Amino acid sequence: MKRIATSLLAFGLIAGPIMAEPAFAQRRSEQGEARREMSAGNIMQLRDIEARILPTMRGAEYLGPAYDSTAMAYRLKFLRDGRVMYVDVDARTGRVLRRSR
Repeated sequence: MKRIATSLLAFGLIAGPIMAEPAFAQRRSEQGEARREMSAGNIMQLRDIEARILPTMRGAEYLGPAYDSTAMAYRLKFLRDGRVMYVDVDARTGRVLRRSR
């Protein structure tokens, strides 16, 4: 029985990082795509978009961005009063597409 538990633990230690890799790889791929689009002049720099949006979110903690290459949009994530809020922004124009409440 002890041998089975040890084997399962060893498998978890080895397989855990391997199973988590696709999510990390996808996030890294999205970042690379955003960099390529920015270098090509197709989208705005994230810092410019943040400079527009952050002042409008007073009282909220900024948790960070995500880039959607298909929609060519940034999703900025905030936390206010224990609630998660998202602001979706067109990466080409900086226009706010949607705000969650």
